[in-house]
Amino acid sequence: MQDAITSLIGAYDSTGKYFDRDAMDALKSYFATGNARLAASSAITANAASLVRKAGSQLFEDVPDLIRPGGNAYTTRRFAACLRDLDYYLRYASYALVAGNNDVLDERVLQGLRETYNSLGVPIGPTVQGIEILKQLVFALVGESADWLGAPFDYMIRELSEKNI
Repeated sequence: MQDAITSLIGAYDSTGKYFDRDAMDALKSYFATGNARLAASSAITANAASLVRKAGSQLFEDVPDLIRPGGNAYTTRRFAACLRDLDYYLRYASYALVAGNNDVLDERVLQGLRETYNSLGVPIGPTVQGIEILKQLVFALVGESADWLGAPFDYMIRELSEKNI
């Protein structure tokens, strides 16, 4: 897993360039939000079970067919798997928040997820909706809606959403 610093160094090192103003600005921005990132991650960690429970409740209220017979969250096992997945997304979003980099999301969450869900018949739409709900709950918990706070959630939403080519 890379963080904002190692990614930046790697990008400049591979081209043999010294840091320019853009690189310095990116580092300043990362360090300026460092304490806020750690505080947000701590708040997420302390409230993870509640956030996942609330997100699941809201998702099932918004898409009740998921928990009806034949729905993808029908039966205790499937319901628990849905909540487990929401917990994964939240946990890895907190890692990406601290790192200031979304590489961990590609490496640990998103790589092959669409194919796995499609092969299991798990709908992507409600998954994306659940991640959006988590994002809103995190904004409410942390008390701000900074770009860096929503970035990991937005990245997962964008990568999982249907793409028209």
